Amino acid sequence: MANLKYKPVTHDHDEFLQKAGKRKGFKKAYEELEEEYALAKEMLAARARVGLSQEAVAEIMGTTKSAISRLEAVGKHAPSLTTLKKYAHAVGCHLEIKFVPEVPKA
Repeated sequence: MANLKYKPVTHDHDEFLQKAGKRKGFKKAYEELEEEYALAKEMLAARARVGLSQEAVAEIMGTTKSAISRLEAVGKHAPSLTTLKKYAHAVGCHLEIKFVPEVPKA
């Protein structure tokens, strides 16, 4: 069985966004992928909470580390609900999907 514990790499996302926001075209590109970034952030946070490596999640899901890496990457592909459910289960969660009414723009 794979080593189930890992030490996460520290990452200051707000600092990253502040620096990246200065690059031409970044804000528009980031906004277009906002939901994907939110999903990736949730996935990484869930995996970090339980202290699992990508290898460990892959083993639990019956897939490869590279598949988990692609799953956690933004903009690479759109995972199926079945895959998201398996990932959620592997990190000790359940998948919850909501439709949130949009706020009218003033």
